[in-house]
Amino acid sequence: MAEFKQSTKLHNVLYDIRGPILQAAQQMEAEGHRILKLNIGNPAPFGFEAPDAILVDMIRHLPHAQGYSDSRGIFSARTAVSQYYQTRGIQNIHVDDIYLGNGVSELITMSLMALLEVGDEILIPTPDYPLWTASVALAGGRPVHYLCDEESGWQPDLEDLESKITSRTKGIVVINPNNPTGAVYPEETLKKIVALAEKHGLVVFADEIYEKILYEDAVHVNLAGLTGDDVLCLTFSGLSKAYRVCGYRAGWMAISGPKKDAADYLEGINLLANMRLCANVPAQHAIQTALGGHQSIKDLILPGGRLLEQRNKAYDLLNAIPGVSTQQAKGALYLFPKLDPEVYHIRDDEKFVLDLLKEQKILVSHGRAFNWVRPDHFRMVTLPNVKDIEEAIGRMADFLERYQGN
Repeated sequence: MAEFKQSTKLHNVLYDIRGPILQAAQQMEAEGHRILKLNIGNPAPFGFEAPDAILVDMIRHLPHAQGYSDSRGIFSARTAVSQYYQTRGIQNIHVDDIYLGNGVSELITMSLMALLEVGDEILIPTPDYPLWTASVALAGGRPVHYLCDEESGWQPDLEDLESKITSRTKGIVVINPNNPTGAVYPEETLKKIVALAEKHGLVVFADEIYEKILYEDAVHVNLAGLTGDDVLCLTFSGLSKAYRVCGYRAGWMAISGPKKDAADYLEGINLLANMRLCANVPAQHAIQTALGGHQSIKDLILPGGRLLEQRNKAYDLLNAIPGVSTQQAKGALYLFPKLDPEVYHIRDDEKFVLDLLKEQKILVSHGRAFNWVRPDHFRMVTLPNVKDIEEAIGRMADFLERYQGN
């Protein structure tokens, strides 16, 4: 019998937040165990529902959503995205600069496939959302990670970033608000990143999927508003998180900057967009209604709102555990706690997460799944209600009190 093996193109592609640990959790569920899943930012299982207006609009358009759309997406949705950025003060993103995708994930992969030659480098923050690292590797490129400084609230280390720019560097990824740390970057930091991109002729990839999930006095600044006409900027966002419709897969990519100089690259993006025919059409009809209607996310992030209260409770309880510390998230849906290596002698954070899963039936993600450099962090989502967060972190504390590392 012939033996079939995976392509060598996948050898450097990792996506551990849905890897062996999740498989172990699924096996435990099959055996009858109830697992509290704090590993994925998926609002629906925690009682967060889509706004009714989105559901109604999609249902009404279903009879007209049976055929393919324009490969970039339906005109009304792309217009809504373009107008949204205009309200943010960004005037150089037009309807034809918008591409709709089956979530941001598809568009990230397309944008990198169209750009990278084998060996080209993309600068990606560490810790990162691991799809960026995986997609660069899949496209034949080399992911190069620049440090974010935990002691400075996980802000990018700009000296480290600049030191890693080489003749093969093609672009810089900025995830803001950040997943997994919850950091929100100030305008001055973003301006310095843009200046580096302009100096070295780099593309800026702005992952802004959490831009509407901000806490207290945090302010989100769209990178496209700073790059202007001087730096090519690809902005990624969508409905998954702020509108609680992860399963609809409704995302977009907006292109701004010197598009004439990037005509060949953009032709490559068009080619890939045409090859996949179009994004799923029913979900495209949700975009105009979502962006133009009542922004219900605000009710969840203001004082008394679920997301804010849950974030606060998780932060307080985690920091109360001896040897555990976490920076407060300014945005997004996660905390990225540190396990003091002087207290917990953990050499393999994946094993730590697996041990926690087996003993306490709690599923979190290990820090190195986000390309963090040491086995001393983990990520947990802050989506469960306060009562469940109290129970989960209480069980974590009991586990850590006895855990000797490995």
